Amino acid sequence: MQNPRLANRYAKSLIDLAVAQNELEAVHGDMLLLQSITRSNADVVALLKSPIIKADKKIKIMGAILDGKISGITSAFIRLVTQKGRESVLAQIAGEFEKQYNTLKGISRVKLTSAAPLDASLLNLIREKVETSAGRKIELETQVNPELIGGFVLETGNDLFDASVLRDLKDIKKQFLQNIYVSNIR
Repeated sequence: MQNPRLANRYAKSLIDLAVAQNELEAVHGDMLLLQSITRSNADVVALLKSPIIKADKKIKIMGAILDGKISGITSAFIRLVTQKGRESVLAQIAGEFEKQYNTLKGISRVKLTSAAPLDASLLNLIREKVETSAGRKIELETQVNPELIGGFVLETGNDLFDASVLRDLKDIKKQFLQNIYVSNIR
């Protein structure tokens, strides 16, 4: 069940606690780990969403999975959320925590989609250009889409910069369909 307001509130509380305890970076790493576990392991997601498995059993299983990998604050937080019956929202809370952390640190998320994989030097060059134009640090997420044929698409917040061959071909097709240079011939 999606519950963005609930996830937002829990994430805000966890960020406030982590800042007060001066462990924001450790908790951020823990939330990234929790996100990767919930994305890659469907069994963990099924465990968290299962109404049949009791809360104490879920706490023990999550403790066994995460033991020694997360900080005490995160461990206590997961226990609290599970005891309150909100464990099915843990993945959403981790995602919301990431958004709030990025806002707090002034980091923008940028998605770069290219037709072929890009090498590290080119990615660093793109990262530097975008950071200087945006005036803040960015977190670059890359994706490959061969349908672009060539070029790239850069998404930052509400802005989209499409420099792909696919868009150019679509523009050319549109110009041919609406050929304003040739009068209608019958």
